[in-house]
Amino acid sequence: MKPLDPLGDLRRTHLCGDIRAEQIGEEIILCGWVHRRRDHGGVIFIDLRDHAGLAQVVFKPDTSSEVHSTAESVRSEYVIAVRGELIPREADSLNPNLPTGEVEVLASEVRILNTATTPPFAIENEVEVDDAVRMRHRIHDLRRPVMQENLRLRHRLLQSTRNVCSDLGLVEVETPILARATPEGARDFLVPSRVHPGEFYALPQSPQIMKQMLMVAGFDGYFQIARCFRDEDQRADRQLEFTQLDLEMAFVGVDDVLERLEEITARAFKDVLGVELPRPFPRRDYRDVMARYGSDKPDTRIGLELVDLSDIVAQSDFKVFSGAIRSGGVVRALPIPDAAEIGRGDLDRLVAQVQEWGAKGLAWVRVMEDGSWQSPIAKFLSEAEREGIQSRANLKPGDLILFAADRAGLANDVLGRLRLQLGERLGRTDGRDWDVLFVVDFPLFEEDEKGKLTYSHMPFVAPNEEDIESLDKDPIQVRGTHYDLVINGMEIGSGSLRNHRVDLQLKILDLLGYSEAESRKRFGFMLEALEAGAPPHGGFAFGLDRLCMMMTGGESLREVIAFPKTQRAQDLFMHSPSEVDGDQLRELGLRVRAKKGPDGE
Repeated sequence: MKPLDPLGDLRRTHLCGDIRAEQIGEEIILCGWVHRRRDHGGVIFIDLRDHAGLAQVVFKPDTSSEVHSTAESVRSEYVIAVRGELIPREADSLNPNLPTGEVEVLASEVRILNTATTPPFAIENEVEVDDAVRMRHRIHDLRRPVMQENLRLRHRLLQSTRNVCSDLGLVEVETPILARATPEGARDFLVPSRVHPGEFYALPQSPQIMKQMLMVAGFDGYFQIARCFRDEDQRADRQLEFTQLDLEMAFVGVDDVLERLEEITARAFKDVLGVELPRPFPRRDYRDVMARYGSDKPDTRIGLELVDLSDIVAQSDFKVFSGAIRSGGVVRALPIPDAAEIGRGDLDRLVAQVQEWGAKGLAWVRVMEDGSWQSPIAKFLSEAEREGIQSRANLKPGDLILFAADRAGLANDVLGRLRLQLGERLGRTDGRDWDVLFVVDFPLFEEDEKGKLTYSHMPFVAPNEEDIESLDKDPIQVRGTHYDLVINGMEIGSGSLRNHRVDLQLKILDLLGYSEAESRKRFGFMLEALEAGAPPHGGFAFGLDRLCMMMTGGESLREVIAFPKTQRAQDLFMHSPSEVDGDQLRELGLRVRAKKGPDGE
């Protein structure tokens, strides 16, 4: 029997979006989806769509009554193949907004390859439809030109990073998806083992440990476009599963790693967007960016900066300020020059907003044209305090200054967010499209809410060589060799040098509360590897989803991932997660508790 060939001799010779006036007179065969069909008094026009764009096909009854009759039956999203001659459009039907707007195909043959149900929304770039509907009908959503281009941009980004990593001498190695649970910050996804009942694999939050093992094994440089998994609450810039460019290199220091990261990033922008980023990328100290911008991922295009006033108001009669400092907090402020646009109603809304963010409130002072202060708190501040604030914040008539008195972390967070919000609203930016920088010298440790020492990023970060002696005396002041890549105020990725000496790694785990016995139980394979002779090594994890989202100008990772999860961690297209058959559970030695009803039963 002859095999089914739905196209036969109608194999496409051109893409819909690629036909041009210089091809007029040629025989054209196009295949695609019916984007739009119009009947103009017997002459039928079909806009045919494929991944390259749109082409207009015209069906005339006097050319072929059979072909015209078939065209009458097609509907939106039917899949068809068309043969015809490329001809110029009539003068009154030219479309200068379309690359193919000067030509059309006069159909001499058409074949319906498949019919289609009516799409749930228009296959257009701009659609007013709920995200849940888009996710449920993802194949239709992915047909929209903007989504096609987003995923093609993602492809170019992946190709660029793979090529530059190879050019830098890094070797692509795949690491396991079924791994061991380790304390890396987020909850693991667990996979039950059928062969070993009661035991579980964990899906990797990152290939962190395995890439370090590759360095111990003698590979000088590694990279991987790695799939990673974290069971955490969803946000616009987070997904349960994500893709990162993962790197690790042996016999390197911080400068070596950052130079390679700069090359990868610069090449990606040039290859994907045609943008030449200014080099070298600035490097900013963690403490400096926190002091000036209230954030470890600053957007330095915004000209507003924070000031610390704690020393000036430490003994103030204004108890909100002095009390915060006595409690171990700070008083920080955001000066806003020429702030006439911010009215009293705006200030009331800002106070309510910061309270939603967790702050107790927001004090403010407006400097009037005569130099006097308009503020509910002005009467509580001494002349010396006013002069000190005015000098440090460089206040002038017409300026506004916003105060936060709280824990350092909360005060920085509140004022940092206000800085971004008000800076964008008031247009206080320097006009650059891209702000790329490295943040370095993060603290190795931080304290949790109970005052217990915990790691700032992960327990394998090497301390700054100069600070190792302080591990016993004042560990909270120890700087780690951690570094972040920040673009336009978004953390794109992070990395560090690793502890390659087992004594130093055990010391850090001890400070985190792990006994040596517990450390060897949890991380025995890693500690044994370090004892086998580990070279100094370091690396980085580069968030490709986030970078892709930024390059497309999108606001959600769902715009650059083919089949993403919703805010409730569901795939509405594949209907996952889902229940599984009881036999599968029994084979795995698992039992699912019945779901509680509204009454708790």
